[in-house]
Formats: sequence, structure tokens, C-alpha cells
Amino acid sequence: MMQIKNLNIIHKKDLRTILENFNLVLNDGDKAVIIGEEGNGKSTLLQWIVCPELIADYCEASGERILTSQKAGYLPQELPSKDCGKTIYEYFLDEPMFLEQTPKELGRTASEFGLPADFYYRDQSMETLSGGEKVKAQLLRLLLAKPDILLLDEPSNDIDLDTLEWLEKLILGWKQAVLYISHDETLIEHTANTIIHIEQIHRKTQCRYTVAHMPYGQYRKERLTQFAHQARVAANERREKKLREEKYERIYQGVAYAQASISRQCPAKARLLKKKMHAVKSMERRFAREDASMTEIPEEETAIFFKLGDEHTKIPEGKTVIDYSLEELSTPAKDRVLAGPVHLHLRGPQKLCITGANGAGKTTLLHKVAKELLARTDIHAEYMPQNYEELLTPSMTPVDFLDPSGDKEIRTKIRTYLGALKYTADEMDHTISELSGGQKAKIFLLKMSLSGADVLILDEPTRNFSPLSGPVIRQLLKDFPGAIISISHDRKYISQVCDKVCRLTKNGLEEYPNRKEEFAYETRTYDRYPIHSAAAAKGDCSIPGGTVRGIPPHDLAGY
Repeated sequence: MMQIKNLNIIHKKDLRTILENFNLVLNDGDKAVIIGEEGNGKSTLLQWIVCPELIADYCEASGERILTSQKAGYLPQELPSKDCGKTIYEYFLDEPMFLEQTPKELGRTASEFGLPADFYYRDQSMETLSGGEKVKAQLLRLLLAKPDILLLDEPSNDIDLDTLEWLEKLILGWKQAVLYISHDETLIEHTANTIIHIEQIHRKTQCRYTVAHMPYGQYRKERLTQFAHQARVAANERREKKLREEKYERIYQGVAYAQASISRQCPAKARLLKKKMHAVKSMERRFAREDASMTEIPEEETAIFFKLGDEHTKIPEGKTVIDYSLEELSTPAKDRVLAGPVHLHLRGPQKLCITGANGAGKTTLLHKVAKELLARTDIHAEYMPQNYEELLTPSMTPVDFLDPSGDKEIRTKIRTYLGALKYTADEMDHTISELSGGQKAKIFLLKMSLSGADVLILDEPTRNFSPLSGPVIRQLLKDFPGAIISISHDRKYISQVCDKVCRLTKNGLEEYPNRKEEFAYETRTYDRYPIHSAAAAKGDCSIPGGTVRGIPPHDLAGY
């Protein structure tokens, strides 16, 4: 069991309260996911649970965490800088349990991750691994330590589709508690039986959290139903209040007029009117007490509002966007051939996604494609790398990066757009190094929009967007009138946005003939994956505005 009592976290720089009086109990079998918009403190919460000292530099925290003699295994969102310079072998040697494993056991575990048996012993530097390979290496070492509780920060980032399915099985089969952060909606729908939703409402001046013991689809449906009901009740109460106030005003004005008009020769009538005015004012006080207990208009943290592209960025149907060939694809150091002959052809406003195993060379290929397209003058291409720091300057603010000229009018426009992307005024003045991954990704989206690009080159474009913003981003990219060349393992993105999907293998690019069939995901996942806790099966959920009794999973067939 893991328990958190009365946790309070305050950001030191802008004094924003991230969590207030946060309480949580996780039992064996609970698969809890932390969701929320970018910059709401999801990773901060997970780091505090691992070790409060991890957030001491930028947050003040108070509270109690209880781990009943259990060993926690923590997967950070990024490979720690102290491990970047190590070889893969040195990295695994840091785990004492590594040397206690037999070659057979190590080989079996590596094969589950789609890695060769000799992966552990390579002299290759950790920092040269692909994004997915880094996640796999960290997960491998974490599991070698045989933890009881899993604390995973974005375990689905960058890993290939086969490993994503393996990760789902790992989470579902884990006997103890699992607490993870993910923006992969399919993974959340398939695995989570507890939802921890962290929000920042009223323009990020007030924090709120919800713990719901139910699957994500059910939580989302009940939350929308509860908010809609609360909004109707609040609207009805305010209509009744307006009618009551109008009636009260007529009564008050009538009594006041009668008092002003009465003659001094009628003291008995004056006393009667005085008593009546006293009763009217008493009624006003009673109405004020009733108004204080009115149902609040529900405040929900909304998704981003944004538009990408217009009629000027539309690519003609017959235009060849790229016709690119390579005899072979090698690593940047030219020490290893990744794929054989590669040919990439894209015409008109097509949306292409490149998939493939981790380490297959997808990012290397996209780098080469970006270099060629960015140099073209007949199109306007923009590039969003997997590692944002390739193009972002950590010491700059978002406004400085988007407008180095310092023009007041342009900066005002940029601040307005950043506000639409849910940046607060304080966050606009934070350095980029202080921002979350999702907030950095939004900078690229805004840069692409302001530039008027008609070709987007995107490496894992949805990996850092919350489940709330995810559908908005997918629709935005789907509606983009230009062409998109992307890498992704996001099953919803592939299914909903892309009309052409290729897999990079050692033999080159192979197109999937039936994209929809290959990557369509099943929305109704409740019968496919069991709910492991009694609370989740019962479906209780405390949602702002009241406690909702949940609908059992088998009653959600129509959702």
C-alpha cells in the first residue's frame, strides 16, 4: 500500500499552488494514471513521491508519504544527465541485481523489449541511443531491481508499437500498485482503473484534483455528465434568482414609495408601512443567505484553442512535396547501416507517418528529409524535432524565442496566442528550461502557425500533450491544409490523422496497405481488460460538484 496525506506543493518562482491538501491511497492491483494539462505538476508530484529532495530546488512541499516496506521503481521522464555519458554496459552495472541474472534470463527480458541479447554489454554511449531505446534501457534496469511499486513518468514516450503492447501487459499484470503519467490515450484506456486528474482553474490561480476509481472512458463520460447537470442546475437557480430579485425590487419600491408619500397625519399607517419595510429587508437577508449556497457554475480546465494553417498554406493536389532516395541509411557516425535503399515520395496535402522499431533510424531519416525540405524555396517547411533542445534555447523565454526582434506589437500578438495555448502571464516570462515538455511543444506549434508553413516535419508531435489537449491537436493536424511528414507511435494519431503510413525496416520504407485496419483502436476496452480493484469495478467517483455513483463497466457498451 502507498499513502499520501495532506500534501501541499507551491512553486517557488511564481508562488502558484500546484496541490493543496492532496490525499491518496493506492492498494495492490491499482493502476493509477496522473492526467492534466501541461505544466500542472504531474511530474512534480511523482518526483515528490520518489524523493521530496528532487523538487526542493523549485518547489516547497509539505505532507506525508507512507510506503509500507515496499520498494519503489522509478522511471524518470528524461534520462538523467549523470547517466548520459555512460556506456550501456556501465549503465547496467550500476544496478547490483544485474550481475545476479543469468545470460538466459537477461536474453529473455531483452527479447521482450525487441532488443538483442548483447544489448546490455555494448560500449555504445547512452546518449547516442534513440529516444525509445533510452526508455527501454531504463525500464530494463528498473525491472532488474525487482521493485514492488512502479512509478513511471511517461513510459510510453518514443517506444515502438510492439513495446507499447508489451507495456500494457506489464501494467495490467503487475500485482502491486502502478502509478504512472502518460499522454497516450490508448494506453490509459487499456490499463488504468484509477484516474488522478490535476487541474489549474480560474486562469491557473486555483488548483483542484480529482481521484476517480474507474476506467478513463467512464471517468470522462461521468465527468461531462456531472458538469452538464451542474451547469443546468446553476443556470436554473440563477434564472429563479433574477425573477425573485425583480419581484423583490417591485415590492421594495412600492413600500418605499408609500412611505415617502404618506402624510404625517396618519401615524398608524406609517407604523404599518415601517413593519412592512422591515419584513421586506428581512426577506432580502434571507435571499442573500440562499444565494450564498447556490450551485456554482462548473469551472473546467479547457483544452487549448488554436488554429494551424489557412488558405495560403494549402498544397496543390498535384504538387510533389518530396521525392527522396537514399542508397542506404546509416547512423550519423557512419559506423552502422540502419536500412537499405530508402525511397520517400509525397504528393499534395498528404499526411505521412513513419513507424518502425526503436533504433531503426526513423529520426535519422527525418533529419535528412528536414535538411532537404528546409532548403527548398518553392515550399515553406517547419521542423519539430524529437529533442526540443536541438532548436530551442533553454535560457530564452517563449516570447523571446518566437520574436527576437523585440517589436512591441508583435510581442503583444505572441502573448495573446500563448494565452490561447493556456500559458499564464508568469509562464510567458519563464525560461524555456523551466517549462514542461508539452509547453515546449506548444512553442513549436505556435512558431509553425506564425510562419505560414505549408509543410510540417514532426518527430513524435503528440508525445507531450495531455489527454485533454490530445484530441484538439489531432484535429488541428488533420485539418491542416498542407502536407505533414511525421514519426509517431501514437495509435490514435496514426488512425485519425494520417492517410499514409510507412514502416522503416532494414529493407527500407514499406507502406502499410490497410492503415485503418492496422492501427484502428478499440474504444470499448472494458471487457478486453479486467478491472483489478473493487473500487474501480463499483465505479465510485468524487467529481467537483458532488459524488457520482459510477456505471459498471459492462453498462458502457454504447460509449
